[in-house]
This record gives sequence, structure tokens and C-alpha cells, in this order.
Amino acid sequence: MIIDALRPTGFISYRDLEALLDASPATIRRDLTRLEEEGKLVRVHGGAKQREDEANARNLLGTPFDQNITRNLASKQAIGKAAAALCRPGEAVMIDGGSTTLQMCPHLDGLGLQVLTNSLHIVNALLGQSSTRILVPSGAVFREQNIILAPAGEESMPRFHAPRLFMGAAGVGHQGVMQADPVLVAAERRLIDRAEKVILLVDSSKFSTESGNIVCGLSEVDILITDSNIPARFRSFVQDAGIELIECR
Repeated sequence: MIIDALRPTGFISYRDLEALLDASPATIRRDLTRLEEEGKLVRVHGGAKQREDEANARNLLGTPFDQNITRNLASKQAIGKAAAALCRPGEAVMIDGGSTTLQMCPHLDGLGLQVLTNSLHIVNALLGQSSTRILVPSGAVFREQNIILAPAGEESMPRFHAPRLFMGAAGVGHQGVMQADPVLVAAERRLIDRAEKVILLVDSSKFSTESGNIVCGLSEVDILITDSNIPARFRSFVQDAGIELIECR
């Protein structure tokens, strides 16, 4: 049961194990010690995580980056340009990995930004900008999305705070912002907790998907940047929620 509980996110806390198992804390600790000795997990502060080789072998749910990057490309480019226009020279920002957030990069050159990102695609796009300083978290590289992620419960982010977080999503609905994989949810929550404002970048096709793992409610989003094909019902809902809406044409 402990091994099965680890699989969804690669981490399980002692508290969750105590709720899941009909066993005493001492028994749980002994079981974790035995499983670690057998090479089946690694004990960490607050719980246990998958071994690094198993975590690296795990494939994230969702569309691989290389398949997603060309979808609705013109809309994504317009959204990325509008998002970059919100950045102020010399400030620190966070840019979450994604095919839409990637389109910000050409418009950041010369601004002298400090950028924290978990995306190797974004790192590569920014490397040629001599005035842009780049920070990355620690963790495992997930090749299909080309991003760096650490298991839930493991602190991997630098001590960093930023006025703005730019993030994408697999879907947006009345329930909130969604991702296909719970590991992505945990990573994005770490970023949200370090930002003063959350800026969501999604093309209008993402409003047709209303199922998935919820990253945050729409109440946590400050600005939504999308294209002009956003469904009318969502336009009204977003505006009623007090979110600033930027539509790119």
C-alpha cells in the first residue's frame, strides 16, 4: 500500500500514511526503513519518495511538448508578446514551462530580467540574451515536457519571490486552472506561493477542457491573457470573477 501511494506523485507524507494505513506511527516508520533497505523508496524529511531512477522513468500525463508547440501557434505568439509587455525592466519574474509561455522569450531581450523557470526550452530560448539572468530549480528532468520537477513535499526552489508568475494550463473551467498530471500541480503550486500576481496564458482551445487536476481556483488568477475566440460564457465568467482579461487579436 505504501508503494502504491507513492506512485501518483512520487511522494507520500507521514501524515497521509497514518490516515491511509491501519498501523501505528512506529510500525509505519519500521516499514519505511525496511522498504528503504530493500531499495524500494527513499526516506526524506516528512515522509518518503520514489527512488530517483523510478522518478526519472515516470512519464507525465498530457500532450508531449513537441506535439503541443505547433498547435494554435499564431495565437500563442500573440499571447506571449502581450505577456512580455507586462514585464518591467530589471525585475524578477517566474515563467512556468509551457508552449505558450515559451512565446514570451523573444520579447524579453534587453529588459535585464531575472527569470526563474523550470523549463529547459525557456532556458535555451533565453541563453542568447546577455542581459537576462536565469535561475532553475533542482529536481529530475522529465524529457517529454523538457522540464525540471521535484517530488511533492521536497523543497527544490531557490529562495525567490517575484511580482509576477506567468503560467499556462492544460485546461480552464469554472472549477479553476487544470493540469493533466498531479506532479505538475505540485510544481505550479510552489510557484504560485512565491508570486504576488498570477498571470495565466492560454489560447481559447483550453476553455473546452473542464476536467483534470486543479492547480488553483480562478480567484487566485489576477490576469488572463488569451485570444479573441474565448467563448462568450467564459468571458463573462472571468470578468465577473474580477480577473483582468487581455484578449489578443
